[in-house]
Amino acid sequence: MQDRFSPRESRDHSLIRSAPFFQDLPEAAVEKATAHVVTRSHPPNQVLLLENDWGSSVYFILEGWVKIRTYNLDGKEVTLNILGKGELFGEMAPLDEVPRSTDVMTLMATVIGNMPAQDFVQLLQSEPQAGIRLAQLMARRLRQVNRRLRLRESDSVSRVADIILFLADGRGKVSEKGIEIPNLPHRELSSLSGLARETVTRVLSKLERKGLIVRDRDILCIPDIDALEKLLM
Repeated sequence: MQDRFSPRESRDHSLIRSAPFFQDLPEAAVEKATAHVVTRSHPPNQVLLLENDWGSSVYFILEGWVKIRTYNLDGKEVTLNILGKGELFGEMAPLDEVPRSTDVMTLMATVIGNMPAQDFVQLLQSEPQAGIRLAQLMARRLRQVNRRLRLRESDSVSRVADIILFLADGRGKVSEKGIEIPNLPHRELSSLSGLARETVTRVLSKLERKGLIVRDRDILCIPDIDALEKLLM
C-alpha cells in the first residue's frame, strides 16, 4: 500500500503535529486540524506577514526563527518578539477578525506550516484544552513583556542578559556544552533590549570574557544558565 505522504511531506506533517500547542490534544482532533496545513520554506530576511494584512492563516514554525516587528512614531523599526521552532504566530487576527497588527520576518532559513484560520478557530471551539493552551501561550508572552519592561530601568548588562535568557526560554537547544540559541545580529538584540548596538556589543564581549556565554559564527551557547540568571538578582 502506498504511503499517504512523500518523505518530505511525512516529515513536515510529523513536525507540525509535534508542536507544543498540540500536545495532549486528542489524536483525531489534531489530525483534523492539521489536515490542510501547507509547509513552505523561506530564505532569511523574508517578510512573511505585513501589518494591516487580513488573517487567513495561523503559522507554526517548524524550523528556524522569525521576528515580530513594528515601527515607532519616528519610523524606527522595533522588534517586539523573536519566535523559534515549535511556536506559532498570526493567531490573533482570525480570532479578532481584524487586520494584522505587526510584521513578521524570517531571521534565517525557516520552514513554516500554514494552517487555515477556520481550521484553527474550529479546533479552539471543539477542544477546550486547545483554548486553554492558547491562553497559556498569551499569558507567557505577557509575562515576558512585563519582565522586559521592568528591566528597562536596569543596567545594560542585566538587560542584555535578560534578552539572552528570554531567547533561551522555550527556544534554546540543550547540548553537551549548555543551552544553544542562534547568534543573532546585534541589531536585533539592540532592538529587543532598547540599547544602542555598540552597547550590546560591549556587553556581549564582557559576558564572553566572564565565561557566561560562548559565541561562534552561528551559535550562542550559555554554559551555565543559573550563573547568567544571577546577573538579574
